[in-house]
Amino acid sequence: MELLILAVPVIFGITSILLADRAVKRGCRRKKALYMQLASFCAVFLVCFLCPMVASAAETTEAAASSGNGLAFIGAAVATGLSCIGGGIAVGYAAPAAIGATSEDSKNFGKSLIFVALGEGVALYGMLVSILILSKIG
Repeated sequence: MELLILAVPVIFGITSILLADRAVKRGCRRKKALYMQLASFCAVFLVCFLCPMVASAAETTEAAASSGNGLAFIGAAVATGLSCIGGGIAVGYAAPAAIGATSEDSKNFGKSLIFVALGEGVALYGMLVSILILSKIG
């Protein structure tokens, strides 16, 4: 029964991904599909957060049972997730600009590469912070 309860959010998430992919292929705007994905993520989060059976089924180890360790896990996940999103946005804006600057003048390649690498560094710093948080738990 517990396995079925844990499978419901996973099945809901996979179904929402497939429906969004189908909507984009049919001609729906990507922005609308993104909003559908965010809404389904919020729904899955609320189901997992508010339903105590899902939370009790997920607690399989002694370390995950205490609330302090649980908050540390959430903090590590937030640090990694937000830094990766920020790094992705930074690289998404910096890389096309770097390609354009390099196509105009090949001397700009080194400077452009540094700006793209700085965007990727943000994600690495978030991952390092989450590793430090998780190392304090064990």
